[in-house]
Amino acid sequence: MIQSYDPIIQSLFASLFTWGVTALGAALVFVLPSDRRRGTTILDVSLGFAGGVMTAASFWSLLAPAIEISEAQLGALAFIPVSVGFAFGAIFVFFSDKMIPSCVGAELSIIEVLSSNKEVIPTGANSNNQTEVLLNSGQGITSNEGGESSFDPRKRGMDEGLRERTTLAITSRKALRDDNNPNEDNNNKITVNETTNDRPSTQQSSNNSDLLISWRRILMLIMAVTVHNFPEGLAVGIGFGSIGKTPAATFEKAFNLALGIGLQNFPEGLAVSLPLASFGYSPFRAFLYGQLSGMVEPLAALLGSSAVLLMEAILPYALSFAAGAMIYVVFDSIIPEACSHGNGKMASASAIIGFLVMMCLDVGLS
Repeated sequence: MIQSYDPIIQSLFASLFTWGVTALGAALVFVLPSDRRRGTTILDVSLGFAGGVMTAASFWSLLAPAIEISEAQLGALAFIPVSVGFAFGAIFVFFSDKMIPSCVGAELSIIEVLSSNKEVIPTGANSNNQTEVLLNSGQGITSNEGGESSFDPRKRGMDEGLRERTTLAITSRKALRDDNNPNEDNNNKITVNETTNDRPSTQQSSNNSDLLISWRRILMLIMAVTVHNFPEGLAVGIGFGSIGKTPAATFEKAFNLALGIGLQNFPEGLAVSLPLASFGYSPFRAFLYGQLSGMVEPLAALLGSSAVLLMEAILPYALSFAAGAMIYVVFDSIIPEACSHGNGKMASASAIIGFLVMMCLDVGLS
């Protein structure tokens, strides 16, 4: 019945399906055990399966039609548009990943200004040019040479214990004399005061720091998955928008592509909700953040299908662009993440199964 609809409507329905599967994967946080080790094993196996599905879907549903269209247009030079589109798809995701820390840092600076409550430690009644530096060592927050804070998602959970708060007060004085010892030269005197979490004077600072760390961790995680979901939604839209443009671009191919992306979105939703639940967030809140990452797919699908229908000449570039973006996500994110917790063998076996399942769907239903 859906075949009778306009390709743009078809792509919208398909992308809503992939978003729904993302939410379904995120909903597993309500039923999975709270044991982090068992949850990690399930997540790694699911990510391996998703990697296999995405690899197969990228070739049979995207690259194969792109090559066929290019051969009809350029003959022996068919590899040029396919190679260019594939490379630009990978480059797009690469630079999107590079831009995430900058975007998060800009947003975080606003939050820091609004919620900052730095405590001034007096170092003398007659101090001049007093400068205070507050160093918070918390969950994955570090400071670079420029003084800007940066977040390393690989460290999120390594600092769950007691966090020390160290306040370094640096005071520069000119012609300052101590009242008790007028002969003592106090120029460039440095006073270091250490405080810990059990002192009431730093409780508010600790709460503000925890708020910033929590906010930034969530934003980084959601932005990373959202950037990776954008080319997947784009691929769905391009797949449906290209129906009928070539014998290889059929409704069955587009349907299988949407189904494959939906299958790999299942563990992606879980990849967001499960870590948040293990770090103390409520299951409902973890589910909300998990499904949020899939909201971009309907928008990307509409963009992809509209672009292909309006500019048919870009079809081979668009198909290979989506394939390059998906393959880059598999090699750069999904495979390393699936093998990072000691479950690499199971993840590899699951990836083979995922590849076989998607290959059978594409070949058998086409």
